[in-house]
Amino acid sequence: GLSPRPPSMARQGSGAMLASGGLGFPPQNLARVVVWEWLNEHGRWRPYSAAVCHHIENVLKEDARGSVVLGQVDVQLAPYVIDLQSMHQFRQDTGTMRPVRRNFYDPSSAPGKGIVWEWENDNNSWTPYDMDICITIQNAYEKQHPWLDLSSLGFCYLIYFSSMSQMNRQTQRKRRLRRRMDLAYPLTMGSIPKSQSWPVGTSTGMPCSCPQCLLVNSTRAASNAILASQRRKLYPGAVRQSSTFAGTALWPVGTGTAAVTGGTAKGEGLQLPGGAFAPSQSVPGGTPLPGLNNLNRPGTQRGAGLGARATVPPGVPALPVKNLNGTGPVHPALAGMTGILMCAAGLPVCLTRAPKPILHPPPVSKSDIKPVPGVNGICRKTKKKHLKKSKAPEDVVRRYIQKVKNPPDEDCTICMERLVTSSGYEGILSHRGIKPELVGKLGKCGHMYHLLCLLAMYNNGNKDGSLQCPTCKAIYGEKTGTQPPGKMEFHLIPHSLPGYSNSKTIRIVYDIPTGIQGPEHPNPGKKFTARGFPRHCYLPDNEKGRKVLKLLIVAWDRRLIFTIGTSNTTGESDTVVWNEIHHKTEFGSNLTGHGYPDPNYLDNVLAELLAQGVSEANLKD
Repeated sequence: GLSPRPPSMARQGSGAMLASGGLGFPPQNLARVVVWEWLNEHGRWRPYSAAVCHHIENVLKEDARGSVVLGQVDVQLAPYVIDLQSMHQFRQDTGTMRPVRRNFYDPSSAPGKGIVWEWENDNNSWTPYDMDICITIQNAYEKQHPWLDLSSLGFCYLIYFSSMSQMNRQTQRKRRLRRRMDLAYPLTMGSIPKSQSWPVGTSTGMPCSCPQCLLVNSTRAASNAILASQRRKLYPGAVRQSSTFAGTALWPVGTGTAAVTGGTAKGEGLQLPGGAFAPSQSVPGGTPLPGLNNLNRPGTQRGAGLGARATVPPGVPALPVKNLNGTGPVHPALAGMTGILMCAAGLPVCLTRAPKPILHPPPVSKSDIKPVPGVNGICRKTKKKHLKKSKAPEDVVRRYIQKVKNPPDEDCTICMERLVTSSGYEGILSHRGIKPELVGKLGKCGHMYHLLCLLAMYNNGNKDGSLQCPTCKAIYGEKTGTQPPGKMEFHLIPHSLPGYSNSKTIRIVYDIPTGIQGPEHPNPGKKFTARGFPRHCYLPDNEKGRKVLKLLIVAWDRRLIFTIGTSNTTGESDTVVWNEIHHKTEFGSNLTGHGYPDPNYLDNVLAELLAQGVSEANLKD
């Protein structure tokens, strides 16, 4: 790549840490910045804010096996409690668990200085980067690098410090980013004993009976029953029962018990607008976040506490937990305020598992599968790209621009230098015949840039002979992608999608095998994986649905549907991922957001195809 990658691009914060079941601790007699992080459903560790981390550390000093009520420092986190013994975050109104960890970074890094890097999401709110990315950006910023390539961290983005922007290398889409000062994260010195070595004290005192403590303790009782059950399954006979927390006996055993059954949990993270899960970040300007109850997201935690028993405080009625559908376990939700109040009022509280998405239609016989009317064939295959002996990059750039002799005194939006001065890439990139002060105007849209900047942008892309204006996204030439070889099938099935009861359904089946990355991919010569194939996708069989299918076939032929990168779901790198053209993979429901009904989907996907240069004009060719 073109980017001057700083020598400190290695992942930061690789100090000792434990994801669950114990606290991490730094090396002996070494100062470290402490950042507490929680695991979201995409497998990424998201940092709590510095203020929340200070609060957790203060509680940790007082009671190393206690609970941290996050609402005491951030009102937006009112439902959340961290149990330091099990190293899990709990949401009190639902009983949801998420792992947390205590991570350590160098005091001279961004968190030690109170520096936060954020990107602007689609709702014009600011989302903080993960801590390792924040540290990498700050390192490059301090070394005065003009730009930074994040591909070494598994992200297809370029950071431009002159324009304070982030650009997607595949789509050329830019977002603003900002650097702001906040409270520095807490500093710790020397070693901290492992949690396993902390003594468990005893006390005959009764616990506090205020509603907040009641919720905290009942949540912890349920969660620890699950964790104890998990340990019993893994190590039969090796785990002794304990009812003590924070050095205090919780309640006398036998004063009232409730049967708790464990199962799949639904996780709730606080989702800022734009989809970034950052439970500790507030929106700038004091804009309130959406209601917490609307932020339910599928979680990653599994509870396996079948038949476990959890103690409850005296005077609190047992919370009946029933499985209404009669199949499989349900997650214990002993902690909900609503449940406790309903139970106290003598009302039954019945909990069932969250509904599961309906991913596939009922079985279809081969005789019922028909071709899609108006669409030729039922299958398209792509083979390995034969790299054309394409024209030199400078020839491609010159093909689409007209030279400007007297450029206006405006910014070049690629390097953010004035057009009347030399390109910001002077000294980084040099090509014979292209001087750094030369300016060109794109033919269709008329936007002007330094020729050297356009050349840098082209060299950083797919080098397929096309250009895309970074300002208005106008495409010059035919844009192609880096989709690996595979097969696309499409046909009609005699079932209807929710919201399209009068139409049959178009089913698309994509199948891509594993293989070796080519020169156009992130790591040429390295193996790539292809998870979850064949992938089934669905469209309504109506006029607009058939138009979308025809355009998806064009996009497939141009290798634009998939690419090779890092999975947002699993965090795995060098794997086949979707490439910004959304598909519906959920047939009979819309629990994941990838299903029906969705009245705006067809229009949205047409706009996404247009952004890739695929339009109705291509169907007439």
